[in-house]
Amino acid sequence: MTRLMLGRTLERICKGVLLLCLLHFLIMMILYFDVYSQRFDLFSRFNNGRNGSRNNVSGAGGGHHFYYYNLSRPNTTLASYLATGDQLVPSMQPESNQTPSPKPLPPCPENPPGLVGRLLIEFSSQMTMERVQKENPNVTEGGRYTPPDCRPRWKVAVIIPFRHRENHLKYWLHYLHPILRRQKIDYGIYIINQLGEDTFNRAKLLNVGYTEALKDAEYDCFIFSDVDLIPMDDRNLYHCYDQPRHFAIAMDKFGFRLPYAGYFGGVSGLSKKQFLKINGFPNEYWGWGGEDDDIYNRITLNGMKVSRPDVRIGRYRMIKHERDKHNEPNPQRFNKIQNTKNTMKKDGISSLTYRLVQVKKYPLYTNISVEIGKPPPRPIKG
Repeated sequence: MTRLMLGRTLERICKGVLLLCLLHFLIMMILYFDVYSQRFDLFSRFNNGRNGSRNNVSGAGGGHHFYYYNLSRPNTTLASYLATGDQLVPSMQPESNQTPSPKPLPPCPENPPGLVGRLLIEFSSQMTMERVQKENPNVTEGGRYTPPDCRPRWKVAVIIPFRHRENHLKYWLHYLHPILRRQKIDYGIYIINQLGEDTFNRAKLLNVGYTEALKDAEYDCFIFSDVDLIPMDDRNLYHCYDQPRHFAIAMDKFGFRLPYAGYFGGVSGLSKKQFLKINGFPNEYWGWGGEDDDIYNRITLNGMKVSRPDVRIGRYRMIKHERDKHNEPNPQRFNKIQNTKNTMKKDGISSLTYRLVQVKKYPLYTNISVEIGKPPPRPIKG
C-alpha cells in the first residue's frame, strides 16, 4: 500500500516537472523569436543605412566609407543603437555660407597719429593733374574719401569758389588731399565754377556749394576755402567745432598775423546747424571784399563766437597772383557791413537763386558750373 502511494506521488511530481519544463520551453521560444525579430529589423536598418551612405558618398564624388555598429555594448537599448547609426551617417545637407558680420569701426582719434606737423609748401615745381591723381589712389570719383580703419565724427564738404584758376587748383589738390587723408576726414571736394565774365560773387558761390553738396551726400560740416590758400601745418584739422571755425589766421601775406580781430576770410568752417542759424552767407556782395566781415557779424549777432587754432598751427601760404578781372573791390561793402543786422534774415541761403548748368565728377573733385546772375545797377551819384 505504501509503495503504491509513493509511486503515484512520484508520477505526479514527474508530470509537474514535465509541465514546468514544457512551459519554460514555450516561454523561451517566445522570447527567442521576439528578440530575433528585433535584431532582424535592426540589421535591416543597418544595411539600408550603410548602402544609402555608400550611394550618397559615391554620388557626391567622394570615396567609400563603411560604418560599423557595436551591438555588444552593455546597457544599450535598441533606440540608442538607431540613434548612433543616424549620427554616424554623414549629413548631405549643404553647409550655410554665413559670413560673420564685420566688427564696427572704432571712432577716429581726435589727434590722428599719422600727422606730420609743419609742412614745406612751395609752388616752383610744375604740377599736373595726372601727377596728383597718382599721388592719391585712394581718392574716389568726385574727390571723395573715407578712412578705411575708423569712423569719423564729421562728414565734411570742402567748397571752393572758382573761376579761371586751373593752375592754382592743381597745387591745392596736390597738397590738400594728402593732408585731409592723414587727418582721417570723411570728405568730398566741390569746385563751384561761376560761368561767364560778370562780376564775381564769392559768398553766393559758397551758398551754391552748400546747397549742391547736400544733394550729393548727407554732409554735416562745411569747409569754405579759397583755392589759393595752402595750410602749412596738417595739425590744423579740417572739421567742425562747437563754434564756427576760422582756420586761416596767419597768412604769409599778412606777416603770419591776424590782420584784425574780426577777420574771417580765407578758410572757414561751419556745421550745418551753425550755417542755417546765420541764414548762410550774403548773396549781395558783388566784387572783392566785405562778405567775410558780414559773415563774422552774422556769427556774433546770433550769439556765437569764432574759434581759431593756435597761431603756430593756423599758418597759410598764398599762391601769388594778380587780381582777377571782374573781381574789383566792391565800393558798397562798407555800407553793407554796417547793415548786417537788418539784412541777414532776408539775404542768405533762404533767398538763394541760381541756375545749375553742369555737375561733372572728376577723379579728384566734383565740378559744379552755375550761372548766378549779375549785380544790380549801382545807384547814380547825384
